[in-house]
Amino acid sequence: MSDQHLGQSYQGDIVVIGGGTAGIAFVASLLKREPSLNITVIEPSAYHYYQAAWTLVGGGVYELENTVRPMSEVMPSQAKWLQAAVNHIDPQNRQLILDNGRSVTYQNLIVCPGLRLAWEKIEGLSATLGHNGVTSNYSYQHAAYTWHRVQSLRTGKAIFTQPGMPIKCAGAPQKALYLSCDHWLRQDVLKNLDVEFNLAGAALFGVPAFVAPLMKYIEKYRARLAFNSQLVKVDGPAQTAWFEVKNAAGEVTLQAKKFDFLHVVPPQVPPDFICHSALANADGWCDVDAHSLQHVRYPDVFALGDICSTGNAKTAAAVRKQVVVVAENLLALRKRQPLVRQYDGYGACPLTVERGKVILAEFGYAGKLLPTFPLNPTVARRLAWYLKANFLPWFYWHGMLKGREWLTRTSKVD
Repeated sequence: MSDQHLGQSYQGDIVVIGGGTAGIAFVASLLKREPSLNITVIEPSAYHYYQAAWTLVGGGVYELENTVRPMSEVMPSQAKWLQAAVNHIDPQNRQLILDNGRSVTYQNLIVCPGLRLAWEKIEGLSATLGHNGVTSNYSYQHAAYTWHRVQSLRTGKAIFTQPGMPIKCAGAPQKALYLSCDHWLRQDVLKNLDVEFNLAGAALFGVPAFVAPLMKYIEKYRARLAFNSQLVKVDGPAQTAWFEVKNAAGEVTLQAKKFDFLHVVPPQVPPDFICHSALANADGWCDVDAHSLQHVRYPDVFALGDICSTGNAKTAAAVRKQVVVVAENLLALRKRQPLVRQYDGYGACPLTVERGKVILAEFGYAGKLLPTFPLNPTVARRLAWYLKANFLPWFYWHGMLKGREWLTRTSKVD
């Protein structure tokens, strides 16, 4: 239903904030279970993006136009779509205020607006992004520029960055490095390049089991690691980047580094309307139980996707299992029954360590390995590349967003 025929005050039943991966997959799955449900989706964007493929676009192995579709094509037809943004949430009165002034009430609220890329936290970045060798695979507008610059670079300094956690797809910053270096190696120009990876944290990857196999690729590509190094400023025309570097004593100094190529991953934060609401925890994320995904103070509210306060990796693979948990727990709640499903923190990060090979990192809370297949998950495989580059994009559009729940086994509440 178009929102133009609805009044200033709109009464909803199940209201979903967000039409991204989590929102559309959840609505499709819920309607598979109960087709008669009254569901409203609030989403301002006219387009839906498959962001997981932007790393492949930046590596020259995927077409940018295949990562986007009109929102009207992916929105389940049974759902009502309000094309607006949420400005304010009042969970006490079960009410939302939209950016067009309309108020929306709900019986159950599903919070999945994703997170916000805080480009503005890096001084000078917005003015030079897409120019002067400064790029980012986290941007639809600039992923193709990454590949353009990778192809044209023959000598000089290439810097890749990773901000402090949490970010979505925590492996994506180094995927950009691996695919770029693989191309430079194949073109026999890597020997002329100085490659550096600046990480705000103190480890290459958050799950220790994958650090050793990833280090072999860091060494293969002769990349230098700069830990505790946070990008804070860029001067594009001068091709200079400034980093706040923390030493072992916790002292922070500002270091300037020249570059010919700079791949930036911006800091990532909760949207303001969540951060400033009663739904937020102290860090601004939607405060939910780590296993049920039900809000800890407002039982009529659930959340899934990147906005959650949970400690899992913020990936589409995490959403795949969270959808089942929230859908079944919501239906149980509405029937006044005990919640039935538990989320184990599952997330997956297909680490594209070279063109044609992927280390498929799958893990849950506390870094517990949760491989889907009976294979050593720390080994780079061609099968995992096929999964990442061919099967998963197809499954995303034709499976996950259509409510097909493959490989989504979750635990029942004891």
